[in-house]
Amino acid sequence: MESARLSGQVALVTGGGRGIGKGIALTLAREGAHVVVCARSAREIEDVAEQIRAKNGSASSVVVDVSDPTAVQRCADTVIARYGRLDILVNNAGLGFIKPFADLSVEEFDQMWQVNVRGVFLMTKAFLPSMAKADRGAIVNIASLAGKNSFKGGTGYSATKWALRGFAGSLMLEVREHNIRVVTIYPGSVETSFSPNGKKGDNIPRPEDIGEAVLFAVTAPQRAMISEIDVRPTRP
Repeated sequence: MESARLSGQVALVTGGGRGIGKGIALTLAREGAHVVVCARSAREIEDVAEQIRAKNGSASSVVVDVSDPTAVQRCADTVIARYGRLDILVNNAGLGFIKPFADLSVEEFDQMWQVNVRGVFLMTKAFLPSMAKADRGAIVNIASLAGKNSFKGGTGYSATKWALRGFAGSLMLEVREHNIRVVTIYPGSVETSFSPNGKKGDNIPRPEDIGEAVLFAVTAPQRAMISEIDVRPTRP
């Protein structure tokens, strides 16, 4: 591979079978990392892993439901047993029901919290001990500008992303003494299927652009921690 800034490192990307997660997985693999692609769909994540291998990259896939503690621990045990460590954890899995509060069901509200907040908690809880033992690592959370700005229809989704910001900011202060970075990326509009009516075009960021933001943060000099990055369209 032409560039290998992450050569020898192991990265795991949740929600890696499509959209932003896929873009991040491809970017990290391009830079030499072995990427463990994770999601609930075995077909989608293995397809991404095959795309990486077809470009002479290194990848594997592990099925996991990030809201299930047993499945998450099994995933962590598998990764640590197979590779001995995890250098980069990307908490990307998320879902959103964008609708007026009056139309938002309790089930939809709970689903968003289970994945967008509880899932990040569980994945981080499972892998943090090995990072602390190694005295190095990076935890990257993919949030949203909805975690900094309120909007109509976002009472449930936005609430989860505000919570994620609070979680990540506090965690960063706790674990930096172990040489562990905590980075949170806040994308605005991105050209994915997440929002069927979302904006598209040359001025709208693509999944690979979020991958570049992740790469920028995790390859900064070790003396510098980039804790938050906003990614917005050039001309919305």
